[in-house]
Amino acid sequence: MTKFEAKRVIVLDIVGLQPEHITPKLAPNLADLLNDVIPMRPSFPSLTVPAQTTLATGQSPSRHGDVASGEYNRTQHEVEFWARDRNGRDRLWETAHDEGLTTGALFFQHLIGSNADVVITPSPIEDENNNMIEMNCWTNPDNLYDTLQEKFGHFPLFNYWGPGANKNSSKWIFDAATEAIHQFDLDMLWVYIPHLDYTGLREGPGNELNAEIEVVDELVGEFLATLKAGDRWENTVVNVVSEYGFHSVDTPVFPNQALREAGLLSVTDDDERGEEVDLVSSRAFAMVDHQIAHVYADNEAIAAAREALSKLNGIDTIIGKKEKIKYNIDHPNSGDLVIIAETDSWFQYYWWDAPDDAPEYATAMDIHAKPGFDPCELFHGEDEIVSLDPTKVGGSHGRIDPETWPVYGIGGPAAPDLELASQSSVDARAVAPTIANILEIKN
Repeated sequence: MTKFEAKRVIVLDIVGLQPEHITPKLAPNLADLLNDVIPMRPSFPSLTVPAQTTLATGQSPSRHGDVASGEYNRTQHEVEFWARDRNGRDRLWETAHDEGLTTGALFFQHLIGSNADVVITPSPIEDENNNMIEMNCWTNPDNLYDTLQEKFGHFPLFNYWGPGANKNSSKWIFDAATEAIHQFDLDMLWVYIPHLDYTGLREGPGNELNAEIEVVDELVGEFLATLKAGDRWENTVVNVVSEYGFHSVDTPVFPNQALREAGLLSVTDDDERGEEVDLVSSRAFAMVDHQIAHVYADNEAIAAAREALSKLNGIDTIIGKKEKIKYNIDHPNSGDLVIIAETDSWFQYYWWDAPDDAPEYATAMDIHAKPGFDPCELFHGEDEIVSLDPTKVGGSHGRIDPETWPVYGIGGPAAPDLELASQSSVDARAVAPTIANILEIKN
């Protein structure tokens, strides 16, 4: 027996979960599991990819460079969301793997290229127009998805995002996690559980989200039952993390429309039905992501962009070059300006006023083509797949406010006493070092 076989660490990344949700009434399985529950201070911005990378590396966005869930290539004038691969970075499961542990990561972002022993991330086969031909997942080992598909059916991609998003995707992920532990006897496994995100974005915080917390807690209970039946349960530590909570919102804000009206953003015919943003010709452009937007501008246009955006209702803060250090987002990937919405507002990428001027992909499920995150993809349109009505969106995130801080909890038979009760909160950057210490590895 090696020293690594004495302990197993499971991380459940239940996006949208907050400390106040973990009660015997609302989440009895989690409440029974966790010895300590504490608010977690996220790094700015509180968005999916920045939050995930911070949790898994212990670094802030100013160091790891994930400043949003998308990237803007200044040289090629291209925006792409969700497309980055591992890109040479080491997350906790890669570091642990390199030190001799058997590790896994399921449905985390940017997993393609990971050397963890077990990796599963959606990677559907698409045609040149980004239409799905066949559902598939990128996995380690290569044939793992075939095995999972035979047992559980194809991963329900259309329950993972879009108007049909629901608990079925979380159920499939928990089933895959159980199978991974059974097949590979993992020392460490990080599992991303998505479906609270859907309700949080559709409805915001409240009764609808609470009902789904009860659902996800039932899934957690089923998963824990399989762990408890295994011979390594007594040596298991379970960490529960989240990435953000939700603000209730009712005000969509359109920074690209303001930049266009100021003569800073250019558009061109998209050869289909409407207008496409011309990033090459634009002097300023806002890459939006929920309540945060990165504004990329020519040097001589930064002041004009700031002036145009300052007139918009719904903007709380405009961060410039000097302020980016304070917000720990001073990285070359960041915009020349970073704007933060007010608590009841969020940013939509639209640069058009009339629906008939929207580009073809605006009403499609096309997360890679859109130059900004689009929560309207959670709603059916009247005549199209995706709605063009941003007033339907009920929840958002990205700001760093105590009322939306996510949760950190630890439990299980082998959980160490971290004395969390004596602290008011824990920094998100402390999660990876804490788990590394439990595994007796270097972070």
